[in-house]
Amino acid sequence: MITAVHGLIYSDDAPATRAFFRDVLELRFVSDDDSTDVDGWLIFETGPSEVGIHPTAGEHEGERFVAPRHHQISFMVDDIEATAERIRANGGTITSGPSDMGFGVGVEVEVPGSDAVLIYQPRHASAVGR
Repeated sequence: MITAVHGLIYSDDAPATRAFFRDVLELRFVSDDDSTDVDGWLIFETGPSEVGIHPTAGEHEGERFVAPRHHQISFMVDDIEATAERIRANGGTITSGPSDMGFGVGVEVEVPGSDAVLIYQPRHASAVGR
């Protein structure tokens, strides 16, 4: 029934955000109109995906948490240290981390024109590749 996930990132500077995903994160892409215009409306390949459903309130390890309803995009990697080094080498900015987040080790990466994104090396079970 479902064949893929198509996420959207809204940006105040879409060309800069697209350039970041293309040049810094090195994501493969197609142009929306199937042209070779690398500055056009690009759609990026993110590889296999999974969706987790989290409660907006609860308790974890004795701590109460509350979060507003929202959607979040995070990218999973095999080696967070090597990924962070490559992001920096490509001109990207790590705004925090690497940090032990319990479910994995992650970094927050500045995305031009948009909000930062979490990139992490998971410790949790993954539906990818099952």
